[in-house]
Amino acid sequence: MGNAVPHDKSGQFKQIEGQLLQGEQILAVYDAVGTGTGFIGLTDRRVIIQDKSFVGKRMAFTSIPYSKISSVSVISNKSLAGSFFSSGTIAIHVGTQIYEIEMRGEEKTHHVHDVIVHYISR
Repeated sequence: MGNAVPHDKSGQFKQIEGQLLQGEQILAVYDAVGTGTGFIGLTDRRVIIQDKSFVGKRMAFTSIPYSKISSVSVISNKSLAGSFFSSGTIAIHVGTQIYEIEMRGEEKTHHVHDVIVHYISR
């Protein structure tokens, strides 16, 4: 199963795998760039974000059920003449909280966006 699921780092994949509920399937695990977020995991039930921005060497795994996500945005610094997904930043809106994840590349950004839209529009 591990080879069929898109992911950047096997260690991150294993961390998400260790948090799965019975019957839950991993859809993708992508590394994040920049400070704060370590990576994002997508399952068929929720989004899991590793957040390393806590004081000290603490980190959190935040699980967000798709039913709690009100919208997902792609944030771009590029002009609209270029590809809108190339900046690689996803913003996930949950109530008044916004989780921003800077992705590595256009294809991964597009995939995360499309998976979340699929599950929140069901």
